[in-house]
Amino acid sequence: MSAMDEARSETAPVNHVDPVEEPLAVEPPTVPLPNRVAAELVGTAALVAVVVGSGIQATELTQDVGLQLLANSLATVFGLGILILLLGPVSGAHFNPVVTLAEWWSGRKDPKGLGPREVAAYIPAQIAGAIAGAILADAMFGEALVKWSTHDRSAGHLLLGEVVATAGLVLLIFGLGKSDLLRFAPVAVASYIGAAYWFTSSTSFANPAVTIGRAFTDTFAGIAPSSVPGFVGMQLIGGVAGLALVALIFTHRTGRK
Repeated sequence: MSAMDEARSETAPVNHVDPVEEPLAVEPPTVPLPNRVAAELVGTAALVAVVVGSGIQATELTQDVGLQLLANSLATVFGLGILILLLGPVSGAHFNPVVTLAEWWSGRKDPKGLGPREVAAYIPAQIAGAIAGAILADAMFGEALVKWSTHDRSAGHLLLGEVVATAGLVLLIFGLGKSDLLRFAPVAVASYIGAAYWFTSSTSFANPAVTIGRAFTDTFAGIAPSSVPGFVGMQLIGGVAGLALVALIFTHRTGRK
């Protein structure tokens, strides 16, 4: 080896990587809050329009209550799955105050989590969207635009059904998140709601905004205004129970990315 080669070998860096040459992680741009709120409003409106509209259509096509429920649940499954797929990347596709509150609570220590400002914007948008969706469905089928439902749903077993339905929904959504499987949410959430139509006594409202919206229509999917507070209260209890189940079952995922 020549003296020049020896000098080069002595001065050359060994196993050194210039940090400037490392690729930089780029944070994806945050969707502006007005866009997210619009997605929650439109998505919830569309969901309620699907639920109410398919219920009206079903009752016009058959007098068989089982077939009516089947048509209503199938339309809801397909509609909800599409809405989550479309609007999930914008707002998270909550369409549900319980999901929004659970998301805030779960990420309250995370600077990038859902904050009180978002919660205060999401929930009114969801409720307004649900009411608009019910009115839209009534308009499409020539029903009175606003007619309070007379469908009483105050029985205790129906309230229990709402606790179970909402707890299961929260467990599913946040369990998917803990397991890094949220990409399957459109299919999983829609499938769960479709199943819960049949295995819960209340036909799985599981959503305070949707419950309020459905009070505005005196059709197959309606709920009497006097029954709304009980349903909403049980849904909130179900949300807390769902989060407790997530903490109980998915503790081993804590701290994992």
